[in-house]
Amino acid sequence: MARPRQHAPEALHAQVMAACDDWLQGNPVHALSLRALAREVGCAPSTLLKLYGSFGNLLQHVNIETLARLRMVIEPLTEGAEPERQMRALALAYWQFAQREPFRWQLLFDYPLAQEGELDQRQSDMIEALFLRVEMSLKEYQPALGDLEARRLGRTLWGSVHGLVQLGLNERLGYWQGQQLEVPELLDQLLFTILAGLRHRSDI
Repeated sequence: MARPRQHAPEALHAQVMAACDDWLQGNPVHALSLRALAREVGCAPSTLLKLYGSFGNLLQHVNIETLARLRMVIEPLTEGAEPERQMRALALAYWQFAQREPFRWQLLFDYPLAQEGELDQRQSDMIEALFLRVEMSLKEYQPALGDLEARRLGRTLWGSVHGLVQLGLNERLGYWQGQQLEVPELLDQLLFTILAGLRHRSDI
């Protein structure tokens, strides 16, 4: 679990994170205020400022919890399956997580990540671990893939997945013959195309 400053009471931190979770189940973060959150957990706003330093830092702890939840969802999907199935499962889980936690998702990508200090390092480490799982699956799929190319391709692939997920959440993927295009089918097409090209490359 994300930890506030060392002198901060763990019980209050748990209450704050639970209150944020309750709020984000049905409301966007921009409608949440420090004062309202303090009232919800039964303390003064100044207590939360002392605990986290700023409302922005408090929200960064929420982002850390979101990344931890995403990690818990995708980690089991990489165990034992062949690499192509792994990547399809990861992409679908990414989409399902965004559907299930839309306001957490919005906070994670619409609010700037931490820029320095412990929060920045923890977020960076968690994001890097997520990318690393994609890179490992790509290298398992195509063993001749070098480290740098796997890193670039992993980010290219997941950037494309993220774009489809974001457009899908906003219902902006368009229609075909009166039916809305579905994210899972588009993810399958994306992965099929990229993996087919990677499998048949002759320059690796």
